[in-house]
Amino acid sequence: MEPTLRLIDTADWITLVLLTSIFFVVIGKSFFYNRFINFIILPFNNKYVIMYNKKDRLINWFHIFLTLFQLFNFALFIYLARRILFQLDNSAYPFIYVLILGMLALFLLVKVVLQLFNAFIFNITSTISELIFKKLTYLNYSGIVMFLANVILTYALNDSKTVIYISITLVLIINLIGWVTVIRNHQFYITSNIFYFILYLCALEIAPFVIIGSYFKD
Repeated sequence: MEPTLRLIDTADWITLVLLTSIFFVVIGKSFFYNRFINFIILPFNNKYVIMYNKKDRLINWFHIFLTLFQLFNFALFIYLARRILFQLDNSAYPFIYVLILGMLALFLLVKVVLQLFNAFIFNITSTISELIFKKLTYLNYSGIVMFLANVILTYALNDSKTVIYISITLVLIINLIGWVTVIRNHQFYITSNIFYFILYLCALEIAPFVIIGSYFKD
């Protein structure tokens, strides 16, 4: 028998991350089964955002569990894509993953706080809270794609750029569906405040991702 090289030191902690992330989904499904079923069909039916965008929109345990699931998997995907696409050194891999996870969580928290602060200033808290909920919901759904991509990149196709590109494309499509839904449902409000909407897109949606993308290329 020939010896087989196994990256046990890497796979072990990644397996723990994946199991931890899926644990949040299991808890959410166990305690909020009906909500979970509506969430699963989100890209094909916006029943979920219609039913749950009024009460406890952001401070809801199901929403929190799915956000944690999304953060764990997006951080892991960035970690794996960073190594595969840019051939960057991951020798201190656990620390790098924790750093990416912390930065993503901080980024999301600061972004939401800034949006809510602006909403409070302009007295449009209800509308902005609804927008944040809808966008985060579609982003959380993207976590499912990231989870599947992470499993494939860890246990099957370790250096596949194709998996990365397909996953990014699917995530963009899912969130584009979310944006189209948001714009369609608030088109009167947006057209009445088109200047502020463009300013919002540039300052709080596009610019942060440009900055993050530039950082990970360095």
